[in-house]
Amino acid sequence: MSTPARRALPALSLALALLALSGPVAAAAASAAATPALRLAGAGECTYPMKKQIADRPWALQRLLLDALWAESKGKDAKGASVRVAVIDTGVDRANPQLSGAVDTGAGKDYVDPKGGDGTNDTVGHGTKVAGLIAARPQDGTGFVGLAPEATIIPIRQNDGQGQGNAKTLGEAIDHAVSKGAQVINISQDTDVPLSEDSELAKAVKRAVDAKVVVVASAGNDGLSGEKRRTFPAAFPGVLAVAASDRNNERAPFSQPGDFIAVAAPGVDMVSTVPGFGQCVDNGTSFSAPYVAGVAALLRAQHPDWTPEQIVWQIQGTAERSVKGRDDYVGWGVVDPVRAVTQDREPPRKPVPDPGPPPAAAPQPAAMHLTETPQEREERLGTYALGIGAVLIAVIAGTATVIRDARRRGHRLQ
Repeated sequence: MSTPARRALPALSLALALLALSGPVAAAAASAAATPALRLAGAGECTYPMKKQIADRPWALQRLLLDALWAESKGKDAKGASVRVAVIDTGVDRANPQLSGAVDTGAGKDYVDPKGGDGTNDTVGHGTKVAGLIAARPQDGTGFVGLAPEATIIPIRQNDGQGQGNAKTLGEAIDHAVSKGAQVINISQDTDVPLSEDSELAKAVKRAVDAKVVVVASAGNDGLSGEKRRTFPAAFPGVLAVAASDRNNERAPFSQPGDFIAVAAPGVDMVSTVPGFGQCVDNGTSFSAPYVAGVAALLRAQHPDWTPEQIVWQIQGTAERSVKGRDDYVGWGVVDPVRAVTQDREPPRKPVPDPGPPPAAAPQPAAMHLTETPQEREERLGTYALGIGAVLIAVIAGTATVIRDARRRGHRLQ
């Protein structure tokens, strides 16, 4: 969004307020602390519907060999069933032709409109962009397509960009997604209000992971200061937290760093679908997360027997690293979709830091002797003897030659 969403109340202020409250008032304040408002992790606005499509292949797709990426699956498993990906966001428009065949309206839900709905009323455009990055179908006139173009989107409208969405409704939306058979859940929104593992949202995330659902969440866009802090639900155990990277595979300046970052993915100048028709360009970790969710959908299609943890490990273990191991800026590296789906002959293991080259052996100092050994003395004396002998022979031979020459000269004088 171009204007910052409202921030949730700081946890410290809430704690101090709770100390002065009791009874029903305290209970109401505690409820507010457990349901902080959630911010969308996108940074821009687009006009829609667009009259023209973006014809070129986006840079985030140019870095891939799509034929290799889709060699085994485009989002359907071996039995032909589409992997089901829940997009919990501002809704997913079904009018855009790239999404009309991707959205399961029967499984959708609207938590924003009091009258309810099927989750396809996207008045912000944010959720439609997120869904497009995951499962947009190919379309004549544009080079843009989703990473898993045969996956199915479960549209869940849970936020509107104006603070309507909170931790409570997000937890309910996660439970709804699981009940509708979601195999991957994408959450492109966050709060920096600390939430414990005992919170209702954390419990909803755990229920999803226990149901073998891969939960992917954006890290947030408050990283300009470089301050490391946790955002939720990305920082909950079991969630694949995604930071944003740029064209150089470095952290995008706005991407939130922290010890919970699992991987990074393209989040700068991201092309995706908008309500009605066409595509536009936007920035944010909101669009890094669905890039990874698309990869997770492909892996789920190829390996239905893998646990969510194994799929997370596979994405982490095949990411392109700039450091040995992980850091708090891009996690285990920038996701490599092709490596993730092709280097899969063995079940993945938890990634570990690269060992690097073995340390060089320490140089051994040369031995020093203060006196010569008996053997060295014998060798030295032998050398001297040979030298002296050679000199004596040379002297004797020279002397004999001189005497002989002298005698010859004497005979000539006679």
